[in-house]
Amino acid sequence: MTEDFRPAEALAARLRDRIATDGPLPVSAFMMQALFDPMFGFYATKDPLGAHNDFITAPEISQMFGELIGLWAVECWSQMGEPDPVQLIELGPGTGRMMSDVARVLRAAPGLVAAAEVTLVEASPALKMVQGRTLAGAPVPIRWAPRLDSVRPGPTLLLANEFLDCLPVRQAIRHEGVWRERCVAMHPDEGERFAFVLGPALSAPDLALIPAPLHDLPDGSLVELRPADAAVVEAVAERLNDHPGYALFIDYGAVEPDHGDTLQAIRKHEKVDPLDAPGTADLTAWVAFDALARAGLDAGLQVFGPVEQGQFLKGLGLDVRAALLAKAQDREGRARLERQAARLSAPEEMGALFKVIAFASPGLAPPPGLDRYTLPE
Repeated sequence: MTEDFRPAEALAARLRDRIATDGPLPVSAFMMQALFDPMFGFYATKDPLGAHNDFITAPEISQMFGELIGLWAVECWSQMGEPDPVQLIELGPGTGRMMSDVARVLRAAPGLVAAAEVTLVEASPALKMVQGRTLAGAPVPIRWAPRLDSVRPGPTLLLANEFLDCLPVRQAIRHEGVWRERCVAMHPDEGERFAFVLGPALSAPDLALIPAPLHDLPDGSLVELRPADAAVVEAVAERLNDHPGYALFIDYGAVEPDHGDTLQAIRKHEKVDPLDAPGTADLTAWVAFDALARAGLDAGLQVFGPVEQGQFLKGLGLDVRAALLAKAQDREGRARLERQAARLSAPEEMGALFKVIAFASPGLAPPPGLDRYTLPE
């Protein structure tokens, strides 16, 4: 079969062929190919970020977001004893806007500018090009790596904003008292359209991924499993258990174990059917911060947070920074800064839905803005 037609049609054809050969695909496999197919996946074919594209992230809303993260990194570097060199890593750096704002703040810490070895961990060729343009004037040299384990070892400051939510998520549905994998197949009556179906029963190791309070939910209930998140934490732990460091993750999700379908697709800033035209919409799902925290503890790390993004940013000085920037603005500019700060921190905007969690090497002091995580009783 040739693939000389539109990318969306080409990817749909690849998925149909895969289903015909292998049978129904777990949601995670469908999501992985829709996002990261090297030729036709969502992140391989376009720059999806920004007001005129598919979605907008906090660094695109305001420079204040990245600047405050930069101040956080400077303080953490100081608490580590100002190691030189230090690996400054960003996972899933989007357009490079956050690292650009972080790097601008680093100018106030010349020692860190000299010590920092910046690496962007990015899988998308399209986004690498955008990041290169955004960071062309950065005060530090920029490197790229395909994976975290490709980055040079050493003391580390790791940042990740809206990285975990796009990692493939598995879904399970309780049916006749048995948890079964949710899969994607071809619609029985419309052979060209994808549909959700029940797959095989979960194995014992997979059942162990379901939080204990959710094990005995009634038939029809859906839970989401995020083993890819735990794998990221394990990779971070390999670095932070060998060398001092901090890792900061900001994403949207729930603090307590919960059930329900959070898989969503965003195209042109609007929610669409996750199975419609794969490769043309971003697929994401809520992060389970309780599971993330436990994974960090299991890996031997200190865990801090989670806390709501609004509280975190205000604790770092969001209001003070906005007021300082406003001094150089006219009335319209001041109003714009006020709107930006509200969008980042107001509970009805991003302030409550988005959470912040950090991991640290054993023995390091708590990072700014976050309290130590304690296991619920």
